[in-house]
Amino acid sequence: MPQDVDFDLPLPAEISPDLDVARRHNVDWVSRLGLVGGGRSLAWYTSWDMPRLAALGFPYARGPALELCADAMALFFVFDDQFDGLLGQDPSRTAAVCQKMIDIAHGARPGPGADPCALAFADVWARSTDGAHPGWVTRGRHEWEYYFASQAHEAIGRLRGTPGDMEAYLQVRRGIAGTDLPLSLGERAAGITVPATAFHSPELRIMRQAAIDVTFMCNDVYSLEKEEARGDMDNLVLVIEHGRRCTRAEAVAEARREVGRRVERFEALALQVPGLCALLRLTDVEAAAVRTYVEIMAAWMSGYHAWQTRTRRYTNALHVLPRTGPGYFDQIIGA
Repeated sequence: MPQDVDFDLPLPAEISPDLDVARRHNVDWVSRLGLVGGGRSLAWYTSWDMPRLAALGFPYARGPALELCADAMALFFVFDDQFDGLLGQDPSRTAAVCQKMIDIAHGARPGPGADPCALAFADVWARSTDGAHPGWVTRGRHEWEYYFASQAHEAIGRLRGTPGDMEAYLQVRRGIAGTDLPLSLGERAAGITVPATAFHSPELRIMRQAAIDVTFMCNDVYSLEKEEARGDMDNLVLVIEHGRRCTRAEAVAEARREVGRRVERFEALALQVPGLCALLRLTDVEAAAVRTYVEIMAAWMSGYHAWQTRTRRYTNALHVLPRTGPGYFDQIIGA
């Protein structure tokens, strides 16, 4: 079973002490905005424990910063599930729905009758950009745009019915995973601004890509059964299995190697960061921000992994929701 697969990732160093407060806030937030209904829908959602993901992935976040991270994680996963039904098999409808979300990132306000996802995103976007550096806001807009736009291309993959090649898979998967967004949220939660010359250095760009890939590649293994049951094609194991004409066990083993190579590369480059800061002649404050950013990326990889190996979202999904039919209890996105 893919859930039994282990990855050699560092254990989370710590967990935010504000987890319990974030849990109470998050349940109220998703309920108030209509992101999650009552009864079995709320019970299923709370079993995922999104605030625990936030507390593990952003261990340095406190108070409102942790609440924002938990709410953003809730939006990611609830929104994603809305495409585990008929909507996710219609690329043009998916694109139309997601364009409304993209417009919000670029300054539009949710109109009358806006669905809960649009309201939730508008709230998350407003809170995350409040007081943010202009460069961060510009980058955030692009990251959200990539995330939303990629949903239509995942829908195309479902219609195709077969996995694409590795290069195409990575382009779509990096988008629908939205994994640059948590790293950017991590910057806000830690209260840092990474100098542009360091942020766009080869070292940090490669490390960032490694951290992004590791999270969704591990996730692809653990969520394989859930995704395969509903016709999702953008999954690392399926891509390897199809491209290499190998067995499922061989594909899972290769997925572990893909993750391992990226972790090794990340750790090797992390050793070069102090030298990079010295060559760029960063101030003490700037160098400290870069060091913190490296810790943010490492914490996200290890924290996400610790969460996904325990959440019922993956360990119990096919026992709660049927293999056929929508992957959600409540349809909250309109056509």
